Amino acid sequence: MGGILVDRFGKPVAFREGVAAARKITLQVAITSVVSQDGQGISLALLGALTDQLQLLASLGYQLQLVMAGEPAACDKAVHAVQNLIKLKEPVVDVCFAPHVSGGEEGSLLAAEAARGFGAQLLVVLSGCRGVTGQDGRIARVYQPSSSAAPPSPLVAAAWQLASGPATASPEGEAATSGASGIPVVLAAAGEPDVLLRVVAGQDVGTLLDPAAAEAAGGARAAAAASSARDMAVRAREASRRLQALSSQQRSELLLRVADALVAAQDEILQANAADVADSQGRISDSLMQRLVLKPAKIAQLAEGIRAIAAQEEPLGRLLRKVEVAEGLILDKVTVPIGVLLVIFEARPDALPQIASLAIRSGNGLLLKGGKEATHSNACLHRIITAALGPSLGPDLIGLVTSREEIESLLALDDVVDLVIPRGSNALVSHIKANTRIPVLGHADGICHVYVDAAADLPTALRIVLDAKTDYPAACNAVEKVLVHRDWQQKGGLQTIQEALQKAGVTVYAGSSLRSELPDLPPAPAARHEYSAMAVTLEVVDSMEDAIDHIHKYGSSHTDCIVTTDGARADAFLRAVDSACVFHNASTRFADGFRFGLGAEVGISTSRIHARGPVGVEGLLTSKWLLRGDGHIVAKDTGVRFTHRPLSGGAGAGDAEGVGA
Repeated sequence: MGGILVDRFGKPVAFREGVAAARKITLQVAITSVVSQDGQGISLALLGALTDQLQLLASLGYQLQLVMAGEPAACDKAVHAVQNLIKLKEPVVDVCFAPHVSGGEEGSLLAAEAARGFGAQLLVVLSGCRGVTGQDGRIARVYQPSSSAAPPSPLVAAAWQLASGPATASPEGEAATSGASGIPVVLAAAGEPDVLLRVVAGQDVGTLLDPAAAEAAGGARAAAAASSARDMAVRAREASRRLQALSSQQRSELLLRVADALVAAQDEILQANAADVADSQGRISDSLMQRLVLKPAKIAQLAEGIRAIAAQEEPLGRLLRKVEVAEGLILDKVTVPIGVLLVIFEARPDALPQIASLAIRSGNGLLLKGGKEATHSNACLHRIITAALGPSLGPDLIGLVTSREEIESLLALDDVVDLVIPRGSNALVSHIKANTRIPVLGHADGICHVYVDAAADLPTALRIVLDAKTDYPAACNAVEKVLVHRDWQQKGGLQTIQEALQKAGVTVYAGSSLRSELPDLPPAPAARHEYSAMAVTLEVVDSMEDAIDHIHKYGSSHTDCIVTTDGARADAFLRAVDSACVFHNASTRFADGFRFGLGAEVGISTSRIHARGPVGVEGLLTSKWLLRGDGHIVAKDTGVRFTHRPLSGGAGAGDAEGVGA
């Protein structure tokens, strides 16, 4: 069970503050929503998941009332099962079980009287229905009486009446005023993962029926935010198509203008960044502060990377495959942009120009949301880049999202945003994955290893380990655990590595294999821990095979390295370790788009589909098929004689126009 989502500061993520404040809750569950897949009885798995959520909430101090709705015998059986399951759990909690109510459980609000009698502050109705469908065919986050696709169902009408109280008119669109006895109602699907926990945490699951929330959602600010989110995405797609129509040279020239503009505005950028640093003093961690600070050398490196991207061969229209399907019928597979990218990053202002330059070269539209810690820096960089692109592209092609409301709206726009790329903490990535249907590309953890083999050259190992940890400790490609072959413990090499790290200012923690042997070292917080600071875990292993198993068990499939002079063992390690980047005798800090020659990166992906490792221009491309014929028809496959003959056509750049998504 996933539990209640929290942000990177450990605060529960809540988008419905009024709902999240409720502590006395009635839950109506349609009996038909907890039947087994064969329809022959109650699903103990579904009831068990529901019971787990009830038990957790009750243990946190919530007062809960459960009402089963439907056929009496089935309701009695379900209630009895829940009661028995709760008795088996620790701590023991109290849940009020109201008498079951019978009727059309999917279409009626049967627990209204029970909720009033219980004094509930919230009624959650779980059935097979995901919520109220709006005019756009989507589940409405907040019910608006005048915006549903059809007249309200009996369930919706009853829920609106309960939420509004006795002083309210009908839900067909007339004005409503919340009465003193109104109880907000959330309609959601019982089969949604952790649905009750997420509703109670204030997340946007199902549909909320509450006049106050409807009034707020219909206000000018919320309407403007929703409109702004969709408009930004639509304008970015339109601008990306204008960008794709430019020649390769024209897009390269745009990038060179951006690079020159950043260098020319260095003082302005550093001044904005200094304001962010001053505002964040004492409010963010050391690792976030390291990511936040910009220096002249970093701006120069950014400009160098952008110029390198401009010099790359044309990525669009590149021929991937050419096939003669039949005589005179030729099929090409070519590269095209993905479309509109939404990139969300924490306290990393240098990420903004990197990502923008990759989007420009690859022909993608871009929406950016940086951490609030870098507000001034991001605004400054965005202004400089869009000005360099010119008025015909800049304002629309690269949008800067500035409010939390817009981000939540954008995550719901799976019809106009094609890919989300989060760059930040595990909590950020997990939250985004759990709250969008848009594909997500990225990594949640950067737990990188360096394995010092028995055949390693110790001075080489020391250089690599120290660089991998101290060059930039907050980076996701910094080493977090050093695995040392046990032979080095006997030869004194383990102690040499430990002392070198400590001399460099690194706090060394003892892994489980060394706690008893090195009692003076503090124990590692966990076998799988990302420090993002001047700290590292030290472990010993008995063999390279043990090191590989350890990496697979406790790593994050990001970047792992072997230090050895044995070429055969190095090759075996490179083949066996299943990570995005696997190195031999090289620091993990090389796992970077700029150092790989990509010019820049939108991030490092540990995904196993589409793109993996540092994601540059190629990772922001997809493909499409172009079929050229001369009146060919299928006619149930009798009108054509297939040849499927591969043709040579070259795989170089194709400076073609009109190949966009």
